[in-house]
Amino acid sequence: MSTHASHITTHVLDAASGRPAEGITVRLEAAPEIAEGTTGQGWSLVASSRTNDDGRVPQLGPETLVPGTYRLVFDTAEYFDRRDTVSFYPEVVIVFRVASAEQHYHVPVLLSPFAYSTYRGS
Repeated sequence: MSTHASHITTHVLDAASGRPAEGITVRLEAAPEIAEGTTGQGWSLVASSRTNDDGRVPQLGPETLVPGTYRLVFDTAEYFDRRDTVSFYPEVVIVFRVASAEQHYHVPVLLSPFAYSTYRGS
């Protein structure tokens, strides 16, 4: 049993400023093959939130998810526009697989105006 209330969490750090990236809109979406109410044509919204003052989204989505393919979509254009910073990626999209409904998935992002990286965290 997971000790996390949310099955998916994330954390965004702004590498250029050396600070947490607060106020980024993040969407969790399910792939067409597992999304309820879709015709197989597109991704389905599961949950959305914004990063807090520490750049974290500690509650994103339900306690459990059906195993399958999901993606996190980060609105980085909005974030950099608020800072009057030119950037290359208007969105960061991370597609990943949920293999077990029992596991917690933490997906952190290290962000800058012209690059980003991610990994599966703990």
